[in-house]
Amino acid sequence: MSDPIKNRYDFVLFFDVLDGNPNGDPDAGNLPRIDPETGHGLVTDVCLKRKIRNRIQLAKANTPGYDIFIREKVILNNVMETTCKGLEDGEVEVKDDKGKTKKKVVSKVAERTAQMCATFFDIRTFGAVLSTGINCGQVRGPVQLTFARSIDPIVTLEHSITRMAVATQEESEKQGGENRTMGRKNTVPYGLYRAHGYVIPSFAEKTGFSEEDLTTFWEALKMMFNEDPSSSHGTMALRKLIVFKHDSALGNAPAVELFERVHARKTVEGPARAFTDYAVTVDADNLPAGVTLLQ
Repeated sequence: MSDPIKNRYDFVLFFDVLDGNPNGDPDAGNLPRIDPETGHGLVTDVCLKRKIRNRIQLAKANTPGYDIFIREKVILNNVMETTCKGLEDGEVEVKDDKGKTKKKVVSKVAERTAQMCATFFDIRTFGAVLSTGINCGQVRGPVQLTFARSIDPIVTLEHSITRMAVATQEESEKQGGENRTMGRKNTVPYGLYRAHGYVIPSFAEKTGFSEEDLTTFWEALKMMFNEDPSSSHGTMALRKLIVFKHDSALGNAPAVELFERVHARKTVEGPARAFTDYAVTVDADNLPAGVTLLQ
C-alpha cells in the first residue's frame, strides 16, 4: 500500500432509477423510501456503501488488502479473531514502587486495529466498530456519504403480480385447486437522485487509505450498479460524478459552498422519465483558490 492521501475531496453524484425500487424501507412493507413531508425519494448511505462493497469484492477478488469485512451471513467476531491471530493481549511482570512483582496486561488493540485496516478495504475506507468480540477498536473512515435525495418528488406505483405456482398444499386448497397466488410490487417510474460525499485525509492517515485506494473507490462508485441488477431495482445507473479536489488536507473552501455550485433542473414539462429530461450544470467560474474541479 502507498502512503495515505494528502488532499481533501468533496463530491456530488447523480444516479437514477427507471421502473424500480432503489431502496426499499423494511418498516413500510419495502416501499421506496420517501420524505413524507415533501414526497422526495431517499436512498440511504448504507445502501450505496453495500453496492460499492459488492463491486470491490468482485473487481478485487483475491487481491491482498482488498477483502470486504461487512458481507452477508458472515460472523464478524470470527473474522476478527482469524485476522488478528497472534495479536492477543498478553501479560508482563513489572515491579511496583515497593519492589513487588505483579502482572500487567499489555494491550494490542492498536496492532489489531492496524491489521484490520490493512486487510479490509471497507474498514480502511468507511470505518467500522470492531469491539463486538476481540477488541479491535473503532475506526472512523475517511470516506463518508450522505443519504441520496431525489431532485423532484417521486410517485410510487403499486403493481399486482401473479405467481402460477404455490408453495404449500394449504395454498393450493385455498385457491380452489388453481395454482395461482397474487402479490404486489412497488416501483418508482423514474427518479434522479443526488448524494454528497467527502474524503478526509486526517482519517485516511489513521486507516492507511491511499491514492491507490482512492482510485479504486472512484472506479467502484462509477460501476456500483453494474453488479446490482434485479427485477425489483429496475434500471439504475450512475449518471454524473462531480469531484472538487482541494490542494490541502484541511480543505480550501467549505464543502457546502462547493455543493451549491452544482445544479440539476428539469427541462421538460410534465413528469420526467429519463436523465435527458434534466440538465446538470456546475458553476466552475471563480472557484476558491486551491480548489480544482474534476469531472
